Amino acid sequence: MTLRRWAWVGVLLTGIALYLLVLVTMVTTQNSNFVPSMILIGSVTAPATFVTFAQGRSGRWQVPAGTIAATAFFGGVVGVVAAGWLEYDALRALGTLPKAGVGLIEEAAKLLAPAAVLLLTLRRRHEPSDGLVIGVASGMGFAALETMGYAFNALIASKGNIGAVEETLFVRGLTAPAAHLAWTGLTAGALFAFAAAPTGRRMTALLLTFAGAVALHALWDSFDNMLVYAVLGAISLTWLMIQLRRYRTFEPHPHPPVAAQPTHR
Repeated sequence: MTLRRWAWVGVLLTGIALYLLVLVTMVTTQNSNFVPSMILIGSVTAPATFVTFAQGRSGRWQVPAGTIAATAFFGGVVGVVAAGWLEYDALRALGTLPKAGVGLIEEAAKLLAPAAVLLLTLRRRHEPSDGLVIGVASGMGFAALETMGYAFNALIASKGNIGAVEETLFVRGLTAPAAHLAWTGLTAGALFAFAAAPTGRRMTALLLTFAGAVALHALWDSFDNMLVYAVLGAISLTWLMIQLRRYRTFEPHPHPPVAAQPTHR
């Protein structure tokens, strides 16, 4: 259990070591073929570390590594593509796209993969903590692909300045766990909680959680200030950790109190 809880440290150190190895090799050899590898490792390291962190504190190890990997891959690709098309169509139809619209579209797109996992496992018992981890994995894929795009644009805009790429990777990697990963983890956890016990109360909790994620996303996109990001990130991560702690003791159908049996004389 202790090893599992601290596995994220190994993922982080391995990612940093690989990133530095590629970076040093690229700089020493002056070989630009290493740029994609640097962007890939730099985009994935922080999100993968946070997925491992969340999995290690989920209370159970019920989500197979293959499911996490598949969710991250398909959740990222499908989520980015779906969000791209929806934002493009909305922009063409409306002429402008408010930040709330971006948040709504992207938070919904990132839920496609967790919802697919839920549908494919209808006969199993659904743990909200598993849903939270699966949501974090979907957010990981989305954030990593989005970061790759930003890093590529930074490379072109700076005319090949590796320093600009490194800055983009650092900022995006540092903020990703408190943004895409946390918001999708919260919503997917609420979705799995509703699936485990579909009640009106849990449906309300799901809708409010989704609305909260969209609001945090919209606020995040509305500012370009690290202090604001720090505040929103603290709110998102605190909320996620509270839910993760609650889900460890989740009971889909709480047992009613046992009535006292009459004594016979």
